[in-house]
Amino acid sequence: MDFDGKTVWITGASSGIGAALAREWAQRGASLVLSGRDEARLSQVADGLECETLVLPFDVRDEAAMREATEKATAWKEGGVDVFVANAGVSQRSLAVDTNMAVYREIIDIDLTAQIAATQALLPHMVGRGSGRFVFISSVAGKVGVPMRTAYCAAKHGLIGYADALRAELVMSGIDVHVVTPGSVATNVSRNALEADGSARGRSDKAIDEGIPADEAATAIIDAVALNQREIVVARGMEQAMAEARRTPDQLLDQVARMVENGYVEKMQRSDT
Repeated sequence: MDFDGKTVWITGASSGIGAALAREWAQRGASLVLSGRDEARLSQVADGLECETLVLPFDVRDEAAMREATEKATAWKEGGVDVFVANAGVSQRSLAVDTNMAVYREIIDIDLTAQIAATQALLPHMVGRGSGRFVFISSVAGKVGVPMRTAYCAAKHGLIGYADALRAELVMSGIDVHVVTPGSVATNVSRNALEADGSARGRSDKAIDEGIPADEAATAIIDAVALNQREIVVARGMEQAMAEARRTPDQLLDQVARMVENGYVEKMQRSDT
């Protein structure tokens, strides 16, 4: 896919992978819609891009604000939004036995429920135009249970499940769905991660600090999206091996797609059982 002239909407765009994706897509000729909670940081990202940008700040948990942003994003350019990147998220660094339920609810709300809500709001637009791409930024932790990240793993596993089912439903719609499973990428993800009481950790991990540079990860992600890869692993070493071991085979994704192509949905909708 050539992204020149396309409109790409990125959530969590104020830093890390989201900001790096914005820089890379801008270099490929896209127009960018940038969303996140911090308008000032989003504006800083936008100021560094040599492309048309629209800054739409909102908290992904605020569904009314999200729906208002969806209306603005789809109306900004003729044809609407070509690519939507569900990237907003927060990680965790605490043992399950110590972690307050409020932390589970917050992480799952941000990393899973809010991403589903944003996709659902944009879905009629893409179905109506008969084309588009959804890119879900999950994690290696969305494929493998990783200690001290039980809430994060639950949310990221759930995001992949939603994306895979959505892809199957949309197989004949002209809309593509991509799942990205990054390993350690050099961002503030660990520093911003929630501890057992819900406070921010405030310090990074060696694995994160020595991880894949965010710009390198962004290039790999966009290259894979352009090649229409459904599941995109961006990791090194042991993390790459773990993600590859749990990769969903293309044959299985094809099998589920054929179920829909062969009338599975219509049969289920007619069924009384």
